[in-house]
Amino acid sequence: MLVNAIFGVAMAVLVGAADAYFHWRGYNASRVWRLGLRGEERMSRLLRFTAERRGHRVLHQRSVPGHCVVDQLLVGPGGVWLVHNEAWHPEAEIAPHGGRLFIDGRTQSELVKRLTGAATAASRMLSDRTGLLVTVTPVLAVHGGQLARSPFNADGIVFARPFRLLRWTRRNPHADFSPSEVEIIAQAAVHTLPIGGRTMTPAA
Repeated sequence: MLVNAIFGVAMAVLVGAADAYFHWRGYNASRVWRLGLRGEERMSRLLRFTAERRGHRVLHQRSVPGHCVVDQLLVGPGGVWLVHNEAWHPEAEIAPHGGRLFIDGRTQSELVKRLTGAATAASRMLSDRTGLLVTVTPVLAVHGGQLARSPFNADGIVFARPFRLLRWTRRNPHADFSPSEVEIIAQAAVHTLPIGGRTMTPAA
């Protein structure tokens, strides 16, 4: 009001809009957790409208024999990523300490072991099947919770919000596959990693 009435009203509207946005953002971030979901469907839609349109192949719910079922396997020119999804309580603190993952101060050894073990096994199986050097990198899309930063690397796994995670895969390639090699790897994954049900237990 020190300037003029119009400026005062405009500032009030701007502050109200910002406050509404931050409240909506927090509500939306916790939606997956509140519905008792883990985020697979949300990530699948995101991959369909982004990565698949850029020539990537996405396989859903593939079983790594002897290990677990992975939510998505992303195969692209820049490499292969094993994508897992988890939704934590909106107030859960997710952070790396000394290179290890901590959720609310507790390590997540079982989750880490499942993901890294599955990625290592998938790397070996796809390399043997294709004759190419295929390294599968485990990544985790975080739905909800409070991330110390996004993305961050802990226990050999990259953690980030879904959009930031896909941006990270684009900016951090670990291979240089041709379109034909992408297709060869995807087909090899179809044959060696069968479709399976969800077997991974939710993180503590």
